[in-house]
Amino acid sequence: MSFLRKDEWPELGELLVASVVQITNYGVYVKLDEYEKEGFLHISEISSSWVRNIRDYVHEGEKVVLKVLRVDPEKKQIDLSLRRVTRSERREKMLLWKQAKKAESLLRSVSQKLGIPVEQVYEKAGAPLEQAFGTLYEGLEKAAREGVDALLEKGIPKDLAETLTEVAKDKIRISMVKTKGMLNISCTQPDGVLRIKEALKKAQNINVARGAKIEIYTVSPPKYRIEVSAGDRKEANDIMKRAADAAIEGILKARGQGTFERG
Repeated sequence: MSFLRKDEWPELGELLVASVVQITNYGVYVKLDEYEKEGFLHISEISSSWVRNIRDYVHEGEKVVLKVLRVDPEKKQIDLSLRRVTRSERREKMLLWKQAKKAESLLRSVSQKLGIPVEQVYEKAGAPLEQAFGTLYEGLEKAAREGVDALLEKGIPKDLAETLTEVAKDKIRISMVKTKGMLNISCTQPDGVLRIKEALKKAQNINVARGAKIEIYTVSPPKYRIEVSAGDRKEANDIMKRAADAAIEGILKARGQGTFERG
């Protein structure tokens, strides 16, 4: 198994990671890191401004993100552009490429640990994870964050799931995303303080993925700060909404009042 797509050709508009091989007066020859092919970056596609010296923009051996302009399989020619790649596209593509390389490395580690071909590891675990999570790395990151059950529920064989999880937890550093909000809840009933505590407890105790965390702090009654830490922003926002809804539902049932504001 390899992330190199040897027999495939890139699509028009696709973003590629490439290694600069040779710089000439009229352009740059590159090797495509995700395909076993070469491409060409003409000097007119290096920058929107006039290029006096190509080496002011790229250097031999450098990794660059390029956009596919033309593909001619018969002539084995791929024309590329640097100037049409935005800064955010460059950053995102490079991150995805690095994650893909790391995921491949993790599969090879699992292959060595279990003594089975890496192609078999990919067929039984890698491909199903790509289908379930969009990318192999995201599936492995979920295993590192939530444990082996995240893989078992996707049909990954137990021995593979356990070893993948072990390797993922050892090699992948989980970065948590935090989001904040403000609960404004009050209750004028005789036992109002107790009812507020119960409402906040409902928010604190909602079900969350392993590794995620909900914290609630008293700012100054009736204001309560709620902070959520999770593996990604979508998950954090979902937890925040469910926690806030639980608190407000709880206080309304207790004949109190409640509102919520993000930030």
